[in-house]
Amino acid sequence: MKAKLDRSGCISCGLCTQICPDVFRMGDDGIAEVYREDVPKDMEGIAVEAQEGCPVSVITVD
Repeated sequence: MKAKLDRSGCISCGLCTQICPDVFRMGDDGIAEVYREDVPKDMEGIAVEAQEGCPVSVITVD
């Protein structure tokens, strides 16, 4: 699976980084970013949970 995040729509709530810190982090500009695009098998469920929890739906995991 691959993780993507549309940073232009991110509201910097930090939920994705709390749910799945091994895939998402806050960038130096305060906006969330993907730093591990290839999601490891054992983290796929958590990455999808971060996608589903995003209040502005800017995360795609597929």
